[in-house]
Amino acid sequence: MINRGEQAEALARRYLEAKGLTLIAQNYRCRFGEIDLIMREGKTIVFVEVRLRKSNAFGGALASITGAKQQRILKAAQHYLSEQRSSPNCRCDVVLLNDISAVGIEWIQNAFSE
Repeated sequence: MINRGEQAEALARRYLEAKGLTLIAQNYRCRFGEIDLIMREGKTIVFVEVRLRKSNAFGGALASITGAKQQRILKAAQHYLSEQRSSPNCRCDVVLLNDISAVGIEWIQNAFSE
């Protein structure tokens, strides 16, 4: 059975593919952390963090991405690029969901950087 996190990632993937992005990898893991989705938009590699929150009581999905979480994502992205032996244009995006539904998806491009 698929859990809510997997459902959220699948929904985000379909949403981004509908916007023209192409999946490269999903759930990329390394010693620094995990990247939910790695996608390509034209010549740009896009590292995507997917956040699902049922309630905004503690600040919602965006507030759950702490500075430490951002640093782990950036280090994992750097590790991925070093494995690929390339340095293309890249950015880190966030897809926010408040439910497992295409309604109300928020896509924040270039959400954080070094």
